[in-house]
Amino acid sequence: MTTAGKPISLSPLDPTAVEPYYRQIYERLRSAIASGLLKPGDRIPSARALTKELGLARGTIDTAYSLLTAEGYIQARGQAGTIVTPGLKPRTPVAMPSPVIDNGTSSIGFRPYSILPFQMGLPALDEFPRKIWARLGARCARAMQPSDMTHPSVYGQPALRAEIAAYLQVSRGIHCAASQVFVTSGYRHSIELIGLALLKAGDRVWLEDPGYPPTRELLAQMHIATVPVPVDADGMVVAEGVRAAPRARMAVVTPAHQSPLGVSLSLQRRLALLDWAGRNNAWIVEDDYDGEYRYVSRPLPALKSLDRDGRVLYAGTFSKVLFPSLRLAYLVVPQAQVERFEQIIQTFAGGSPELTQSIVTAFIKEGHFARHIQRMRKLYAERREATKAGLEKVLGKHVKIDALPGGMHLILRLTGRQSDRKLMLRMREDGLFAEALSEWQQIGKGASALLVNFTNIDSLATAEKLGKRILALM
Repeated sequence: MTTAGKPISLSPLDPTAVEPYYRQIYERLRSAIASGLLKPGDRIPSARALTKELGLARGTIDTAYSLLTAEGYIQARGQAGTIVTPGLKPRTPVAMPSPVIDNGTSSIGFRPYSILPFQMGLPALDEFPRKIWARLGARCARAMQPSDMTHPSVYGQPALRAEIAAYLQVSRGIHCAASQVFVTSGYRHSIELIGLALLKAGDRVWLEDPGYPPTRELLAQMHIATVPVPVDADGMVVAEGVRAAPRARMAVVTPAHQSPLGVSLSLQRRLALLDWAGRNNAWIVEDDYDGEYRYVSRPLPALKSLDRDGRVLYAGTFSKVLFPSLRLAYLVVPQAQVERFEQIIQTFAGGSPELTQSIVTAFIKEGHFARHIQRMRKLYAERREATKAGLEKVLGKHVKIDALPGGMHLILRLTGRQSDRKLMLRMREDGLFAEALSEWQQIGKGASALLVNFTNIDSLATAEKLGKRILALM
């Protein structure tokens, strides 16, 4: 950026920062004025010029400039432009300590408040039927009665619980009553409720290795001991779990698409896992986070559909099939445990917004949900192939790409001695997203690979362009 022919060096905007862009622009210009880099009377770029230079919305720049004007740092002079206030003698701002960036394993579960290329956990937000959603939202809001404005049911809206039960019976082969379905605010909330209802401090739980890091972090906070169980081409190696901790109280698995390797738990392993749970009065948590998305055949039946002894708790979510900011998920518990979960939820849950649940209920009931999943399944198959082809064209000598049979991400296995963690950090600094597979591993060093989402990569050309950015960072 230049002003009055003089170059001004401002630190770049951070797309992953918690601070919004307007605040970052405000802070950088204020610091430049306080440090003397910008002097009283100096002209600063117009809002229009800065909008073009930074590629941001005009309103973002106007908001930053309004703050600076209100605090007396700058003045608008019409056609003469905007200048640093003449005669200004700003005090140097008190230096604030830089926030400590935790580069440990706990950072892996972080999801930025933005849409970054390859960002994990995001569906194709550009293809969400917003017009239909807005119409249903307006209708549900107009239909609100005083009874809808009281405290929501902590178990979930009865109509939504019934729609979820009906959907699971048709799509996932799960036979359950609406009373067995509990609406939660997300996967972590579901796991927390399970821990409170069925586990106690010191209990042992099998976890897939590699596996989703937040699960073990959450259980650790509840003083539950986790037992890593290796995963191979057929999913969790149940025999290894039995060998390591035969009396464990629970196993948490992702049988449809193992997170993150994408393999499916074989029928033999499913039966072995159910047999172990039945013989030991143990529990199985089936995390079916994106079981609807399979591209080489029809979606696999849920593990819960094979449960004859009431040992499986099924955890689903609307984050991957609709959008994350809904903060809606659901938990299906065995019939014999309904009363226990009602007691726990009455104590520890506050309920989800009634209006949001009403919109989701209408979305499902009127058929939009099923049609949306069908559209996304087709779209994701296309974007998966385009992303894989584009990245292979650019990075073919440096990575081997696992095209998983389902799910929403690819695995880029790095060749040579490239560190997935270091490359992941460089990508995030460059405004790209990735997660390091080695950080999902509990035992051993683990493979060096990147996890990248493809659902928001709209074309082969976009994938190639992003691949070139990754190549420059290698």
